[in-house]
Amino acid sequence: MSHAVEQARRGSGRMKRPLWGGVACAAALTLVTLAPPADASAPTADSGWSASSASSASAVFRGISWSTQPVAPGVEVRTGALRDSAAAPVWSVTVQAPAVNRLTGAATWAPLGDRAWADGTAARLRGAGLEPRLERVTWDDYSDTPRGTMGWQVRVGRYATQAEAGTTNAAVVAAGFRTAVDWTGYDGRQRPDGENIHVAVVDPAHFAGTVGASDGGNVADRENTSTVAARLGSLVGVNGGFFITSDADGVQGTLAGLSAEHGRLQSMAVGSRAALILGDGGRRPRIADLSTTVTVRDGSAVYGVQGINRVPGKVRNCGRPGAVPTVEPRHDTTCTIADDLVEFTPEFRASLPAGAGVQVVLDARGAVVSVGDRGGAVPDHGSVLQGIGGAAQWLTGHARVGARLSLREVIRDASRREIRLGPDDSIVSAAPTLVEDGRVHIDAATEGTLDPRDLSFGFAWSNVRQPRTLAGIDRRGRLLLVTVDGRQPGVSEGFTLAEAARFMRSLGAVQALNLDGGGSSAMAVDGKLVNVTSDATGERAVGDTIQVLPRRRTS
Repeated sequence: MSHAVEQARRGSGRMKRPLWGGVACAAALTLVTLAPPADASAPTADSGWSASSASSASAVFRGISWSTQPVAPGVEVRTGALRDSAAAPVWSVTVQAPAVNRLTGAATWAPLGDRAWADGTAARLRGAGLEPRLERVTWDDYSDTPRGTMGWQVRVGRYATQAEAGTTNAAVVAAGFRTAVDWTGYDGRQRPDGENIHVAVVDPAHFAGTVGASDGGNVADRENTSTVAARLGSLVGVNGGFFITSDADGVQGTLAGLSAEHGRLQSMAVGSRAALILGDGGRRPRIADLSTTVTVRDGSAVYGVQGINRVPGKVRNCGRPGAVPTVEPRHDTTCTIADDLVEFTPEFRASLPAGAGVQVVLDARGAVVSVGDRGGAVPDHGSVLQGIGGAAQWLTGHARVGARLSLREVIRDASRREIRLGPDDSIVSAAPTLVEDGRVHIDAATEGTLDPRDLSFGFAWSNVRQPRTLAGIDRRGRLLLVTVDGRQPGVSEGFTLAEAARFMRSLGAVQALNLDGGGSSAMAVDGKLVNVTSDATGERAVGDTIQVLPRRRTS
């Protein structure tokens, strides 16, 4: 998700062969009853089904009823629905725990705290005449976080409607607590009562078209996934990576992570994060953690470029050398860089950022056309460098009109092997990795979507069910593009990251990653939106998309 997790809640054919990975197709809905795990160590806590149980997850996925729509040779879309009447989610009031932002030291709030806080809060609530309950939250199936208890949630009441919960919420707030009104169906530790899922399967062995990233022709704007798909004549389109949604964080629509189109970088990686590489027009897809290095050279003098097509001094999701308050990836966080050099490509079709610093305009050969103040536009057949702080000083000392500056872009995977892009290659990145080498492998802490040392950060993004867009590759080399609707109580609740990983594995994915989600999650088939997006205003305009395009006939 390319924004803070939203708090808004909304109420509200069959297959001829089995789906891969043992997920059975059903002519009718199968309702699965899962026994809650015992928790002798927490006798006062409510227990739900174990979200970390792979066997339980597989049982849930076997309860999905599937239908299949052939779209083109080698392309089909499978639509699944889960309805579980045995699940019993409710509306409840969740008390927030005081916390401290680990990076900034600022006071904040977390949806859970330690046991001492939970016990003390419960005692205060009882003293105010309220009946609290304690719910133990365990760490999910992450590869890089602790095991066992993550923390405790303190809740009050179980209600059929949000309005009823709101009445109790007012009483809890009046007693001096900070709260949130939650639908417990979003808890990963309880069974979902509804999921609506779309799975597009692209088989390179039988598909004659191409699959690639598309930003709609302008990296500095936002468009609906379905709008881009209709304009391009796409067979299937889904939203892509994380992007800027607020002017305070940069230019809206620009990507907050690695992206490449037609073999050329359009934005740089923020640390080493998961990326979908669509090699050879999508005929050779793979997933890897990628990092980027870009340098500009004047003879023997070299300076590091820290960004492409973004506002100098601001880097969304952090993860760049010199970034403050962290050089590590940190999702939905805007870091600052004092000495920053940024490249702008012709695909940046907006006014260039103005302000202090130096700007150098280059022609197609890298020759310096002008040196001056920041602003204006990128030439159609050239590029622009903008520097602030020490980068501005370097440009002033090395950029001379008529002289040539050479730029070098390097993409590397986690093994430090260089990834060379051709004109038919593209990259879409997000976070985190979900499946690696055929096994669930969620590096949420490493990729900056969760912080084991700060429960105020990333819990709702990672551990709570949300709308998700996912990409995977199975053993046959087929590309799997998936959306699950969410934030629709009783209709479709979404996946946690761990559920997303297990679902992709159940489809037979040997590699998978999480793409942008939340209100951005969208799938278009033949140019028309097929899923139900979660924003109250309708389909969200996004920064980039993945489009499955038919082969173009030549006259």
